[in-house]
Amino acid sequence: MNVLIVYAHPEPRSLNGALRDFAVRRLQAAGHRVQVSDLYAMRWNPLIGTQDSLAFEAGQRFDVSMASKQAYESGTQSADIAAEQDKLRWADMLILQFPLWWFTMPAILKGWIDRVYACGFAYGVGEHSDRHWGDRYGEGRMSGKRAMLIVTTGGWESHYASRGINGPIDDLLFPIHHGVLHYPGFSVLPPYLVHRAGRTDAVRFTAICEALGERLDSLASTPPIAFRRQNFGDYEIPALTLRDDVAPGRSGFGAHVE
Repeated sequence: MNVLIVYAHPEPRSLNGALRDFAVRRLQAAGHRVQVSDLYAMRWNPLIGTQDSLAFEAGQRFDVSMASKQAYESGTQSADIAAEQDKLRWADMLILQFPLWWFTMPAILKGWIDRVYACGFAYGVGEHSDRHWGDRYGEGRMSGKRAMLIVTTGGWESHYASRGINGPIDDLLFPIHHGVLHYPGFSVLPPYLVHRAGRTDAVRFTAICEALGERLDSLASTPPIAFRRQNFGDYEIPALTLRDDVAPGRSGFGAHVE
């Protein structure tokens, strides 16, 4: 399997850095081919701008989606964007690894998504009609590929429980799982979570690695989160709301999981 790890932490000697190195070793030992996009080490530019299109004309109004689509279709994207898209095409498995900062991914990783997920590549694809509203939410360029998050938090596991003060972790990660990953077609595996990251000693680190190793060993067989697919009958099109007979009485994020 080809595995791409997109890694977002500024300190290589951190717990995240150690887990990334462990993951690479474990995957390679199992015969997988691994690439790592270390965003801080790469000095990745997270800001969308006119520099993303080599053919953008000075003085022209900058329409983000249109400029992105034109650059993608004409082969005039900046080299850094095109290189990351090539890695995604190559990958059978995408792992996004990051610390949970202010209830979401670090800005540099969000900026990777913003720029690499170009219009025509990760969104804005497929037929849009009264029966099919684009190739997304279970369809799209990333169909047939798998994805998983490796996430560390500073808080306790109980802080992210169903009644925890930070909110349920599944709800916090829903925009990433459902939006960033399921939207362009990935089959999304349950995340690997490490809570109380700042309270990790050698004994606990060994246990964390053992559990992570088990998850990495089963990447191909772990059942994905059962997100509903947009164009397969559960949703009214073009309203894109669940049909009345689907998950009656349910609403919110959980209604979009079978």
